[in-house]
Amino acid sequence: MEHRHLGRTGVSVSKFCLGAMMFGAWGNSDHDESIRIIHAALHAGINFVDTADVYGQGESEEIVGKALAGSRRDDVILATKFHNAMGEDPNRQGNSRRWIVRAAEDSLRRLGTDWIDLYQVHRPDPRTDIEETLSALSDLVDQGKVRYIGGSTFPASQIVEAQWVARDRQLQRFVTEQPPYSILVRAVEADVLPTCLRHGMAVMSYSPLTGGWLSGRWRKDTGQQSSSRASRLPARFDLSEPSNQRKLDAVEQLAQLAEEAGITLIQLAIAFVLNHPAINAVLIGPRTMEQLEGQLAAADVVLDPGLLDRIDEIVPPGTTLNPEDNSFANPALEPAARRR
Repeated sequence: MEHRHLGRTGVSVSKFCLGAMMFGAWGNSDHDESIRIIHAALHAGINFVDTADVYGQGESEEIVGKALAGSRRDDVILATKFHNAMGEDPNRQGNSRRWIVRAAEDSLRRLGTDWIDLYQVHRPDPRTDIEETLSALSDLVDQGKVRYIGGSTFPASQIVEAQWVARDRQLQRFVTEQPPYSILVRAVEADVLPTCLRHGMAVMSYSPLTGGWLSGRWRKDTGQQSSSRASRLPARFDLSEPSNQRKLDAVEQLAQLAEEAGITLIQLAIAFVLNHPAINAVLIGPRTMEQLEGQLAAADVVLDPGLLDRIDEIVPPGTTLNPEDNSFANPALEPAARRR
Protein backbone atom coordinates (compact mmCIF):
# COMPACT_ATOMS: atom_id res chain seq x y z
CA MET A 1 0.00 0.00 0.00
CA GLU A 2 1.49 3.34 -1.07
CA HIS A 3 1.87 5.96 1.66
CA ARG A 4 1.64 9.71 1.20
CA HIS A 5 2.43 12.68 3.41
CA LEU A 6 -0.52 14.18 5.25
CA GLY A 7 0.01 17.72 3.98
CA ARG A 8 2.93 19.38 5.73
CA THR A 9 2.56 17.46 9.00
CA GLY A 10 5.33 14.95 8.29
CA VAL A 11 2.88 12.12 9.04
CA SER A 12 2.67 9.32 6.45
CA VAL A 13 -0.71 7.78 5.74
CA SER A 14 -1.87 5.06 3.38
CA LYS A 15 -3.46 6.40 0.21
CA PHE A 16 -6.59 4.48 1.23
CA CYS A 17 -8.27 5.65 4.43
CA LEU A 18 -10.78 3.23 5.93
CA GLY A 19 -14.03 5.08 6.49
CA ALA A 20 -16.07 3.56 9.33
CA MET A 21 -19.50 5.07 8.65
CA MET A 22 -20.95 1.71 7.62
CA PHE A 23 -19.91 -0.07 10.83
CA GLY A 24 -22.88 -0.13 13.17
CA ALA A 25 -26.51 0.86 12.80
CA TRP A 26 -25.95 2.79 9.58
CA GLY A 27 -24.64 -0.28 7.76
CA ASN A 28 -23.28 -3.50 9.27
CA SER A 29 -24.76 -4.08 12.72
CA ASP A 30 -22.59 -7.17 13.32
CA HIS A 31 -19.75 -5.83 15.49
CA ASP A 32 -17.58 -8.93 15.14
CA GLU A 33 -17.79 -8.86 11.34
CA SER A 34 -17.09 -5.13 11.29
CA ILE A 35 -13.99 -5.71 13.41
CA ARG A 36 -12.83 -8.43 11.02
CA ILE A 37 -13.19 -5.99 8.12
CA ILE A 38 -11.11 -3.38 9.98
CA HIS A 39 -8.42 -5.95 10.74
CA ALA A 40 -8.37 -7.06 7.09
CA ALA A 41 -7.90 -3.45 6.00
CA LEU A 42 -4.98 -3.05 8.41
CA HIS A 43 -3.47 -6.29 7.14
CA ALA A 44 -3.70 -4.92 3.59
CA GLY A 45 -1.51 -1.98 4.59
CA ILE A 46 -4.08 0.68 5.52
CA ASN A 47 -2.90 2.69 8.52
CA PHE A 48 -5.49 5.49 8.34
CA VAL A 49 -8.99 5.07 9.86
CA ASP A 50 -11.73 7.71 9.90
CA THR A 51 -15.00 7.74 11.82
CA ALA A 52 -17.33 10.28 13.47
CA ASP A 53 -19.37 10.53 16.64
CA VAL A 54 -22.65 10.77 14.71
CA TYR A 55 -22.20 7.46 12.87
CA GLY A 56 -24.73 5.28 14.64
CA GLN A 57 -24.74 7.80 17.51
CA GLY A 58 -21.33 6.65 18.71
CA GLU A 59 -21.63 2.99 17.70
CA SER A 60 -19.05 3.26 14.90
CA GLU A 61 -16.51 4.80 17.28
CA GLU A 62 -17.10 1.97 19.76
CA ILE A 63 -16.52 -0.66 17.06
CA VAL A 64 -13.34 1.07 15.87
CA GLY A 65 -12.15 1.30 19.47
CA LYS A 66 -12.61 -2.43 19.99
CA ALA A 67 -10.88 -3.21 16.69
CA LEU A 68 -7.83 -1.12 17.59
CA ALA A 69 -7.54 -2.24 21.21
CA GLY A 70 -4.05 -3.15 22.31
CA SER A 71 -0.96 -2.70 20.17
CA ARG A 72 -2.89 -1.96 16.96
CA ARG A 73 -3.73 1.55 18.16
CA ASP A 74 -0.10 2.69 18.12
CA ASP A 75 0.29 1.97 14.40
CA VAL A 76 -2.92 3.64 13.21
CA ILE A 77 -3.58 7.28 12.33
CA LEU A 78 -7.02 7.61 13.91
CA ALA A 79 -9.42 10.34 12.82
CA THR A 80 -12.88 11.23 14.02
CA LYS A 81 -15.27 14.16 13.72
CA PHE A 82 -17.78 16.25 15.68
CA HIS A 83 -20.57 18.73 14.85
CA ASN A 84 -23.76 16.80 14.16
CA ALA A 85 -26.48 16.36 16.76
CA MET A 86 -25.79 13.76 19.46
CA GLY A 87 -29.14 14.00 21.17
CA GLU A 88 -32.12 16.30 21.44
CA ASP A 89 -30.37 18.93 23.56
CA PRO A 90 -29.57 21.84 21.17
CA ASN A 91 -26.19 22.28 22.86
CA ARG A 92 -25.09 18.71 22.06
CA GLN A 93 -24.12 19.70 18.54
CA GLY A 94 -22.33 22.42 16.59
CA ASN A 95 -18.87 23.93 16.83
CA SER A 96 -18.98 25.80 20.15
CA ARG A 97 -16.26 25.47 22.78
CA ARG A 98 -18.82 24.00 25.17
CA TRP A 99 -19.71 21.17 22.82
CA ILE A 100 -16.22 20.54 21.43
CA VAL A 101 -14.79 19.83 24.90
CA ARG A 102 -17.64 17.43 25.72
CA ALA A 103 -17.65 15.79 22.29
CA ALA A 104 -13.91 15.14 22.40
CA GLU A 105 -14.12 13.47 25.81
CA ASP A 106 -17.02 11.30 24.63
CA SER A 107 -15.14 10.24 21.49
CA LEU A 108 -11.99 9.41 23.46
CA ARG A 109 -14.03 7.22 25.77
CA ARG A 110 -15.84 5.40 22.97
CA LEU A 111 -12.63 4.91 20.99
CA GLY A 112 -10.82 3.62 24.07
CA THR A 113 -7.81 5.83 23.44
CA ASP A 114 -5.91 8.66 25.12
CA TRP A 115 -5.52 10.70 21.95
CA ILE A 116 -7.10 11.39 18.57
CA ASP A 117 -4.61 11.83 15.74
CA LEU A 118 -6.92 13.99 13.59
CA TYR A 119 -9.98 15.71 15.06
CA GLN A 120 -12.21 17.21 12.38
CA VAL A 121 -15.07 19.69 12.24
CA HIS A 122 -17.69 17.65 10.40
CA ARG A 123 -19.51 20.70 8.97
CA PRO A 124 -19.15 24.48 9.13
CA ASP A 125 -21.35 26.21 11.70
CA PRO A 126 -22.47 29.74 10.72
CA ARG A 127 -23.69 30.33 14.28
CA THR A 128 -20.22 29.99 15.80
CA ASP A 129 -17.20 32.25 15.30
CA ILE A 130 -14.40 30.21 13.75
CA GLU A 131 -12.00 31.72 16.31
CA GLU A 132 -13.96 30.07 19.13
CA THR A 133 -13.82 26.71 17.35
CA LEU A 134 -10.10 26.94 16.61
CA SER A 135 -9.34 28.13 20.15
CA ALA A 136 -11.13 25.14 21.70
CA LEU A 137 -9.42 22.73 19.32
CA SER A 138 -6.04 24.33 20.03
CA ASP A 139 -6.57 23.72 23.75
CA LEU A 140 -7.19 20.03 23.03
CA VAL A 141 -3.91 19.89 21.11
CA ASP A 142 -2.09 21.62 23.98
CA GLN A 143 -3.57 19.07 26.39
CA GLY A 144 -2.26 16.18 24.28
CA LYS A 145 -5.75 14.83 23.57
CA VAL A 146 -5.57 15.72 19.87
CA ARG A 147 -2.58 15.77 17.53
CA TYR A 148 -3.95 17.63 14.48
CA ILE A 149 -7.19 19.32 13.44
CA GLY A 150 -9.07 19.51 10.17
CA GLY A 151 -12.35 20.39 8.50
CA SER A 152 -14.90 18.65 6.33
CA THR A 153 -17.07 20.06 3.51
CA PHE A 154 -15.79 23.59 4.12
CA PRO A 155 -16.21 25.91 1.12
CA ALA A 156 -13.02 27.54 -0.15
CA SER A 157 -13.79 30.94 1.39
CA GLN A 158 -14.19 29.42 4.86
CA ILE A 159 -11.04 27.33 4.44
CA VAL A 160 -9.10 30.54 3.79
CA GLU A 161 -10.81 32.36 6.68
CA ALA A 162 -9.87 29.55 9.08
CA GLN A 163 -6.26 29.67 7.91
CA TRP A 164 -6.05 33.43 8.41
CA VAL A 165 -7.69 33.36 11.84
CA ALA A 166 -5.30 30.62 12.97
CA ARG A 167 -2.33 32.66 11.74
CA ASP A 168 -3.49 35.99 13.20
CA ARG A 169 -4.52 34.54 16.59
CA GLN A 170 -1.62 32.04 16.78
CA LEU A 171 -3.98 29.08 16.97
CA GLN A 172 -3.73 25.56 15.57
CA ARG A 173 -4.65 25.51 11.89
CA PHE A 174 -6.60 22.99 9.88
CA VAL A 175 -4.09 20.65 8.25
CA THR A 176 -6.70 18.61 6.35
CA GLU A 177 -9.97 19.02 4.48
CA GLN A 178 -12.43 16.16 3.87
CA PRO A 179 -14.73 16.92 0.92
CA PRO A 180 -16.93 14.66 -1.19
CA TYR A 181 -15.22 13.88 -4.50
CA SER A 182 -15.98 11.42 -7.26
CA ILE A 183 -16.49 11.31 -11.00
CA LEU A 184 -20.11 12.33 -10.43
CA VAL A 185 -19.31 14.95 -7.77
CA ARG A 186 -16.58 17.26 -9.08
CA ALA A 187 -17.55 20.71 -7.77
CA VAL A 188 -14.54 20.83 -5.41
CA GLU A 189 -12.17 20.80 -8.39
CA ALA A 190 -13.08 24.40 -9.13
CA ASP A 191 -12.02 26.00 -5.85
CA VAL A 192 -11.69 23.76 -2.80
CA LEU A 193 -8.92 21.50 -4.10
CA PRO A 194 -6.70 24.30 -5.47
CA THR A 195 -7.24 26.26 -2.23
CA CYS A 196 -6.03 23.29 -0.19
CA LEU A 197 -2.97 22.96 -2.42
CA ARG A 198 -2.11 26.63 -1.94
CA HIS A 199 -2.32 26.31 1.84
CA GLY A 200 -0.44 23.03 2.07
CA MET A 201 -3.48 21.18 3.38
CA ALA A 202 -3.94 17.46 2.87
CA VAL A 203 -7.18 16.31 1.28
CA MET A 204 -8.77 13.03 2.35
CA SER A 205 -11.82 12.91 0.11
CA TYR A 206 -14.84 10.75 0.80
CA SER A 207 -17.49 8.89 -1.20
CA PRO A 208 -15.45 7.98 -4.31
CA LEU A 209 -18.34 5.70 -5.30
CA THR A 210 -20.92 8.47 -4.71
CA GLY A 211 -22.75 6.48 -2.07
CA GLY A 212 -22.82 3.35 -4.21
CA TRP A 213 -23.72 4.91 -7.56
CA LEU A 214 -20.35 3.87 -8.98
CA SER A 215 -20.31 0.41 -7.41
CA GLY A 216 -22.15 -1.16 -10.33
CA ARG A 217 -25.31 -1.60 -8.32
CA TRP A 218 -27.15 1.37 -9.83
CA ARG A 219 -27.81 0.63 -13.50
CA LYS A 220 -30.71 1.31 -15.86
CA ASP A 221 -31.75 -2.33 -15.88
CA THR A 222 -31.85 -2.64 -12.08
CA GLY A 223 -34.23 0.22 -11.35
CA GLN A 224 -34.70 1.88 -7.96
CA GLN A 225 -32.44 0.41 -5.28
CA SER A 226 -32.96 0.45 -1.52
CA SER A 227 -30.32 0.91 1.17
CA SER A 228 -29.87 2.53 4.56
CA ARG A 229 -28.11 5.44 2.88
CA ALA A 230 -30.87 5.87 0.28
CA SER A 231 -33.48 5.98 3.03
CA ARG A 232 -31.53 8.66 4.95
CA LEU A 233 -30.77 10.76 1.86
CA PRO A 234 -33.63 10.28 -0.61
CA ALA A 235 -32.79 13.39 -2.66
CA ARG A 236 -29.55 11.71 -3.74
CA PHE A 237 -31.08 8.38 -4.74
CA ASP A 238 -34.69 8.88 -5.86
CA LEU A 239 -34.76 8.02 -9.55
CA SER A 240 -37.79 10.23 -10.11
CA GLU A 241 -35.44 13.19 -9.68
CA PRO A 242 -34.04 14.42 -13.04
CA SER A 243 -30.59 15.00 -11.54
CA ASN A 244 -30.42 11.37 -10.47
CA GLN A 245 -31.45 10.26 -13.93
CA ARG A 246 -28.46 12.24 -15.25
CA LYS A 247 -26.28 10.31 -12.82
CA LEU A 248 -27.73 7.06 -14.10
CA ASP A 249 -26.96 8.05 -17.70
CA ALA A 250 -23.37 8.88 -16.73
CA VAL A 251 -22.97 5.58 -14.87
CA GLU A 252 -23.95 3.65 -18.02
CA GLN A 253 -21.28 5.44 -20.04
CA LEU A 254 -18.65 5.04 -17.32
CA ALA A 255 -19.40 1.33 -16.97
CA GLN A 256 -18.82 0.90 -20.70
CA LEU A 257 -15.59 2.85 -20.42
CA ALA A 258 -14.38 0.64 -17.57
CA GLU A 259 -15.23 -2.51 -19.51
CA GLU A 260 -13.24 -1.26 -22.50
CA ALA A 261 -10.28 -0.55 -20.19
CA GLY A 262 -10.45 -4.04 -18.68
CA ILE A 263 -11.16 -2.85 -15.14
CA THR A 264 -14.21 -2.70 -12.88
CA LEU A 265 -16.32 0.41 -12.47
CA ILE A 266 -15.16 0.54 -8.82
CA GLN A 267 -11.52 0.54 -9.89
CA LEU A 268 -12.18 3.27 -12.42
CA ALA A 269 -13.95 5.43 -9.83
CA ILE A 270 -11.34 5.12 -7.08
CA ALA A 271 -8.35 5.46 -9.40
CA PHE A 272 -9.89 8.64 -10.83
CA VAL A 273 -10.01 10.27 -7.39
CA LEU A 274 -6.45 9.27 -6.52
CA ASN A 275 -5.20 10.74 -9.79
CA HIS A 276 -5.87 14.35 -8.70
CA PRO A 277 -2.67 16.02 -7.39
CA ALA A 278 -4.50 17.54 -4.40
CA ILE A 279 -5.74 14.19 -3.06
CA ASN A 280 -3.57 12.61 -0.36
CA ALA A 281 -5.95 9.81 0.59
CA VAL A 282 -9.32 8.50 -0.53
CA LEU A 283 -11.82 7.19 1.99
CA ILE A 284 -13.29 3.80 1.22
CA GLY A 285 -16.34 2.81 3.25
CA PRO A 286 -17.07 -0.91 2.92
CA ARG A 287 -20.01 -2.54 4.66
CA THR A 288 -18.91 -6.10 3.92
CA MET A 289 -15.65 -7.98 3.42
CA GLU A 290 -16.53 -8.43 -0.25
CA GLN A 291 -16.87 -4.68 -0.67
CA LEU A 292 -13.51 -4.12 1.01
CA GLU A 293 -11.81 -6.56 -1.34
CA GLY A 294 -13.43 -4.96 -4.39
CA GLN A 295 -12.25 -1.51 -3.35
CA LEU A 296 -8.73 -2.60 -2.41
CA ALA A 297 -8.41 -3.96 -5.97
CA ALA A 298 -8.17 -0.34 -7.15
CA ALA A 299 -4.90 0.23 -5.27
CA ASP A 300 -2.62 -0.43 -8.25
CA VAL A 301 -4.83 0.92 -11.05
CA VAL A 302 -3.45 3.89 -13.00
CA LEU A 303 -5.61 5.71 -15.55
CA ASP A 304 -3.87 7.00 -18.67
CA PRO A 305 -4.50 10.55 -19.97
CA GLY A 306 -6.71 9.33 -22.79
CA LEU A 307 -9.02 7.54 -20.37
CA LEU A 308 -9.17 10.59 -18.11
CA ASP A 309 -10.10 12.74 -21.11
CA ARG A 310 -12.98 10.41 -21.89
CA ILE A 311 -14.20 10.66 -18.29
CA ASP A 312 -14.11 14.46 -18.63
CA GLU A 313 -16.36 14.19 -21.68
CA ILE A 314 -18.95 12.28 -19.66
CA VAL A 315 -18.80 14.54 -16.57
CA PRO A 316 -16.99 17.83 -17.22
CA PRO A 317 -14.43 19.06 -14.64
CA GLY A 318 -15.94 21.03 -11.78
CA THR A 319 -19.41 19.56 -12.37
CA THR A 320 -21.67 17.86 -9.84
CA LEU A 321 -24.62 16.20 -11.55
CA ASN A 322 -26.83 16.39 -8.45
CA PRO A 323 -25.97 19.36 -6.17
CA GLU A 324 -27.31 17.40 -3.19
CA ASP A 325 -24.20 15.23 -3.44
CA ASN A 326 -21.97 18.20 -2.56
CA SER A 327 -22.99 17.72 1.12
CA PHE A 328 -22.99 21.48 1.67
CA ALA A 329 -25.93 23.84 1.25
CA ASN A 330 -24.64 27.40 1.05
CA PRO A 331 -26.63 29.38 3.65
CA ALA A 332 -26.15 32.52 1.55
CA LEU A 333 -28.46 30.99 -1.05
CA GLU A 334 -31.26 30.17 1.35
CA PRO A 335 -34.44 32.25 0.87
CA ALA A 336 -34.00 34.00 4.22
CA ALA A 337 -30.62 35.33 3.11
CA ARG A 338 -31.80 36.50 -0.29
CA ARG A 339 -35.13 38.18 0.48
CA ARG A 340 -36.21 40.95 2.79
